[in-house]
Amino acid sequence: MPPVIALTGGIGSGKSSVANMLEKLGAAVIDTDEIAHALTAAGHAGALLIGQEFGAEYLDSAGALNRSRMRELVFSDAPAKQKLESLLHPMIRSGVTARLATCAKKPFDEIPYIVIVVPLLIETGAYRELAQRVLVVDCDEAQQVARVMQRSGLTVEAVTAIMAHQASRQERRRNADDIVRNDGDLQALQEAVEAIHLSYLKLARKPA
Repeated sequence: MPPVIALTGGIGSGKSSVANMLEKLGAAVIDTDEIAHALTAAGHAGALLIGQEFGAEYLDSAGALNRSRMRELVFSDAPAKQKLESLLHPMIRSGVTARLATCAKKPFDEIPYIVIVVPLLIETGAYRELAQRVLVVDCDEAQQVARVMQRSGLTVEAVTAIMAHQASRQERRRNADDIVRNDGDLQALQEAVEAIHLSYLKLARKPA
């Protein structure tokens, strides 16, 4: 199995940008959010289960998960949050396991290492046991808020409410093996990602 890196960071920190850069450099990327989105698309297993367990009002007109409505519910109702997680997390885990098995069969020159993107890694510990390193994408909270407002159209209050349910910046940094700062321009981020990529290539070449 190639080395596994768990990539995490707060909302709006730039996890997807870093993951995309690492993928272009040769890493295999498994994004748990992408798996969750696929599962909760119209007609898929996650959306069907949510409709059964929570009601059709938590699906949109096409039958996909109504994310804004579900977000409001789980932020105010802990049992509902636990119920949603009990439905989706096993399916997401199965998706990750299947992708890892596929990556494990590839030669080094095709996949030198694997990145699993786990937004709530610090909060839940999910997938931590699979990873040799934890990579945190870091920026200040004001930048997080501004980026999420720009891309999603959420209010300051909505973004800060999401952040309140996530680990603090300090906690993420304490749990990091590696940190990529994303508070500069795109060129600075690219250079930081290229440097961390080289360190992961060295890790991958070490004898087991």
